[in-house]
Amino acid sequence: MDIEALIPHRDRMKLIDCILDLNDEKSVTSARVSDRWPLHSEAYVDPLVLIEVVAQTAAVHICGRKKSGKTVDRRGWMVGIKNADFFWDRIPVDTLLTTTVKNMYHMENYNVLEGEVKAGPDLLCRVQRQVFRESDEEAK
Repeated sequence: MDIEALIPHRDRMKLIDCILDLNDEKSVTSARVSDRWPLHSEAYVDPLVLIEVVAQTAAVHICGRKKSGKTVDRRGWMVGIKNADFFWDRIPVDTLLTTTVKNMYHMENYNVLEGEVKAGPDLLCRVQRQVFRESDEEAK
């Protein structure tokens, strides 16, 4: 599946490289940390950038399941970070990351998702995100 068809990010803001799994339960993506990423300094990136890695995987999860031959709705979303726990102080460039996002719950146009980012077996962060999308009626 084409990532750029699911998320609006391009160039150095497109952080995820590959969709590994996409189903109703979860989405899994991979990314390799690059010196082109935001929050890069010397040979590391700040772990705050992992919030965006989770956000892009969440967008794949929400949009990828809806795609099924239709144009993906790219209207803006209001997003909140419900909780974020970081377990590494810095992430070396070239680290291969695997991000898993699962639905915690959703109602109409409101979702709460939990994402985990790992480097091999090591947990780098866990983030809970709230997503509110404009309804079809509000868009008119």
